[in-house]
Amino acid sequence: MSTVHGLLLAAGAGRRMGMPKALKRDPDGTPWLARAAGVLLDGGCDGVTVVLGACGGRAAIDIPGVRYALCPDWEEGIGASLAHGLREISASGASCALVHLVDLPDVTALVAQRLLQPEPDAGDLRRAVYSGVVGHPVVIGRDHWRPLRAELAGDRGAGPYLRRRGALQVECGDLASGVDVDSPQE
Repeated sequence: MSTVHGLLLAAGAGRRMGMPKALKRDPDGTPWLARAAGVLLDGGCDGVTVVLGACGGRAAIDIPGVRYALCPDWEEGIGASLAHGLREISASGASCALVHLVDLPDVTALVAQRLLQPEPDAGDLRRAVYSGVVGHPVVIGRDHWRPLRAELAGDRGAGPYLRRRGALQVECGDLASGVDVDSPQE
């Protein structure tokens, strides 16, 4: 049986948003960080590591099954945050990571559950697509963690690696739009 560890990327400064997205709240007061961690936990992850950066540890809230990791080089971009997160979970014993972003408000646990069926293994690569547009969450099997980390840099995430390696695209457009929120107007 495989073990899935959730990896929530929430390190950015949110410049267009005017504040780090890890500190944002829904109109009803729900922290974006809690909502996104819930997607991973309710979606089938055995635990979640949240990668923080710009806001330091200020965004950390007590959620059972969630731990926090501060990325020292978060300013370099999402590639640095993802590499840091994969290093952080390397001792977890998980066979794969389910990587999610903090700023995807309409993505629910149903999307995570769909990505995790059938049960992934250490060699899997899967990504959510929304009406054919690639997005998140993304399943990254343990066999890919080291080679992916070796090519992550700056503000380039796993996209090129996933394309080159033929990641399975899992259509989720019937469940969510997958659109990220980058500004207060959105």
